[in-house]
Amino acid sequence: MREWAAATTVRRVVLAAPRSLCAGVERAILVVERALELHGPPVYVRKQIVHNTHVVADLSARGAVFVDDVEDIPEGAVAVFSAHGISPAVRSAAAARGLSTIDATCPLVTKVHAEARRFADHGDTILLIGHAGHEETDGVVGEAPGRIRLVQDVRDAEQVRVDDPRRVSYLVQTTLAVDDVTDIVAVLQDRFPDLAAPPSDDICYATTNRQRAVYEVAAACDTMIVVGSANSSNSRRLVEVAERAGTPAHLVDGPAGVDLRWLAGARTVGVSAGASAPPVLVEEVVGALCGLGARTVEEHTAVREDVRFMLPKEVRL
Repeated sequence: MREWAAATTVRRVVLAAPRSLCAGVERAILVVERALELHGPPVYVRKQIVHNTHVVADLSARGAVFVDDVEDIPEGAVAVFSAHGISPAVRSAAAARGLSTIDATCPLVTKVHAEARRFADHGDTILLIGHAGHEETDGVVGEAPGRIRLVQDVRDAEQVRVDDPRRVSYLVQTTLAVDDVTDIVAVLQDRFPDLAAPPSDDICYATTNRQRAVYEVAAACDTMIVVGSANSSNSRRLVEVAERAGTPAHLVDGPAGVDLRWLAGARTVGVSAGASAPPVLVEEVVGALCGLGARTVEEHTAVREDVRFMLPKEVRL
């Protein structure tokens, strides 16, 4: 009761916009839904279609079966590749099993794969700025495993070795924090003056826009709540952005994850959501805050989004 009473100081909620689902995530979820409509369950999905536990649970209830690798899928079955992309080796393994595949890779991730192939064909050592073990980086590394070096932070950038300093380029995981990447690239450019950049920014528009909105909102809030699952890279980056702005921030999978102690003494609470978190979860968190006494809910829009991606031909109706 004491914790509840301390949290009833909340009077104002500020929603960061844009937030929640991006075009690539919406496309990936719709791919699985359409595949279930067209083929009926089960439809197999390699890895989580997007990094959100609620989305995965909902699709599982409809008949999607999530597996770790294509070897776990029965031969000849319908299989969906997740939004994070796959390596050529995974694609070959799926073909060898006779799987009927549907590729839900985000087009912006596909762009990074194409850049990796182009730089590798040029003979470059490719410095991939990203997180080890993330499905997206695993897929990109698979495009040219002998030519790609993973750079996770500034320390890696200071120590990474290349075959030829005159033939070196960099790529970026699409869901990283803009400031982190800027710092890493500055070190790489200092070490390798001939470093080639991707033709356009690899960090996706949704990541950039959500980070900008959180940064602007955090400055006016006592604390920030970011809705997203723990394995969502872009959601975790939003927490980091708010903290860099000097505001305590917390990642929750939904309203049940809100710790009342975070709200003690807070009058203004900012709310955002990662690009893989459904809007209904944001609504539920805001409802919980209103239940604690928030009287106003307002939206701060940093930029408006109108991006849409075409579905793969296999699931167009």
